[in-house]
Amino acid sequence: MSIGTALYTWMNGKRVGEDTFGNTYYEHRRAPERGRRRRWVVYKGIVEASKVPPEWHSWLHYIDQDPPSGDDQQRFEWQKDHLPNLTGTQYAYRPPGHVLSGGKRDKATGDYEAWTPS
Repeated sequence: MSIGTALYTWMNGKRVGEDTFGNTYYEHRRAPERGRRRRWVVYKGIVEASKVPPEWHSWLHYIDQDPPSGDDQQRFEWQKDHLPNLTGTQYAYRPPGHVLSGGKRDKATGDYEAWTPS
């Protein structure tokens, strides 16, 4: 976190909650003369917007007025846990034959026919 963000958060922020990734969410302490209170997130680790789970995203963007709590979370058995965008990390998907996965892939099985112009 930059010094400016830390100072602004310390002076003006009211801690609202924390998500499963350890990101902390804040709201401005005082109500503005007009408009809405400013809301922001301080990321734990790498600053990456895709690390914000959907329930906190809706709070940050004023879709929900109240911050999410673990009690009101209705989860279905088919729902998966939120994953941030892993592109560019060591956990990114690399298909067989990818340069970073060894660069070797299986021989063609004969189901591919190259196009040649007539």
